[in-house]
Amino acid sequence: MHDVSVTGLIVVLGVLALASVVGLVLRFRAGRVRTTTRRGAPGWDLAGVTPEAVDRVLLLQLSSPICTPCRQTAAQLTDLAARPGIRHVEVDIAERPEIARTLDVMRTPTTVAFARDGRELLRVSGVPRRQELLEALDSELTSAR
Repeated sequence: MHDVSVTGLIVVLGVLALASVVGLVLRFRAGRVRTTTRRGAPGWDLAGVTPEAVDRVLLLQLSSPICTPCRQTAAQLTDLAARPGIRHVEVDIAERPEIARTLDVMRTPTTVAFARDGRELLRVSGVPRRQELLEALDSELTSAR
């Protein structure tokens, strides 16, 4: 009987250690900008918008109704969209799950940035780090002027 409880304790401690490591990795990655060069579904079409003459970058935010960080992300991206050349569209994936499937998005909030020509520029899972996002978009915004 003693061996069973020691084995059970070891298993529980191992599971807790693994869960802690996974949590730390996800926390570290949250909000980080990951640049991409994927070609795929054009974001402007997925968002259901046509770029205006001044639009250079689309920030497509995928959200869900129960997502608390989505509100913070929406406020931050709306603020960024006040800058020339940036457009922000928020999509509720509960209402439009096909967009999440098309873009291979597994969590909310996720922000995918698209260039005017439809290229995917970057992705951010979690609340974006404002300065890092602006720096990543800078070349696309300045090259189009």
